[in-house]
Amino acid sequence: MEKRSKVIIVMPAYNAQKTLKQTLDDIPQGSFDEIILVDDFSKDETIKTAKELGLKVIVHDRNKGYGGNQKTCYREALKDGADIVVMLHPDYQYDPRLVPFLAGIIEAGVCDIMLASRIRTRKETLDGGMPKYKYLSNRILTVLENFVLGFNLGEFHSGYRAFSRQALEKLNIDFCSDDFVFDQEILAQAAVAGLRVGDIPVTAKYFPEASSINFSRSVSYGLGILLLMAKYILFKTGIYTSKLFEEKR
Repeated sequence: MEKRSKVIIVMPAYNAQKTLKQTLDDIPQGSFDEIILVDDFSKDETIKTAKELGLKVIVHDRNKGYGGNQKTCYREALKDGADIVVMLHPDYQYDPRLVPFLAGIIEAGVCDIMLASRIRTRKETLDGGMPKYKYLSNRILTVLENFVLGFNLGEFHSGYRAFSRQALEKLNIDFCSDDFVFDQEILAQAAVAGLRVGDIPVTAKYFPEASSINFSRSVSYGLGILLLMAKYILFKTGIYTSKLFEEKR
């Protein structure tokens, strides 16, 4: 199918100098119109490398966190006229060749938001290097989130995502966290807004340069998700109100 929509790839970057070119090289040519890299106060030469590779570069003057980085990514993409926004981490953990598939499903009008799921089989995921404790927590939290939010996703915790412009314009990202739980908050907002969310499988690699959070941060992240699910349930039952779940005006 001929691409008609304007597809912008956004890259939330932090110390991605070593993997950026490799990531770019694997993105299928013709599958995008622009790439925007947002550097979250890297300590290496990510900015220099990105500019040399011809990317549009936005630089934070301080580290704003994973969620804070994404907020800038989406605002800049919408400002540049994106019809579809694909978030691809520049750490080469996710397979960049899936960009046209994620964007294509949205362009076809099948889904408003697409995720790339790293969980196809247990063996493949663990052989790919995902730590066992992360795999176990991923499975447990995904079952819970599917049940609470009413989705049927292979996993909720992938950082490889695509959004239609209309979906991003409905999401209240200003009220989302600047930390890692941002990814789950916008899916909760998508559930409130009645957006269609789907996924496709993706292979993922784990190596020293690939971004990952340590055990203590993982525990904090998991607890944050449990709190979010509790808030969502209370919101849906009318017991709790929050700007996070309010309709965007």
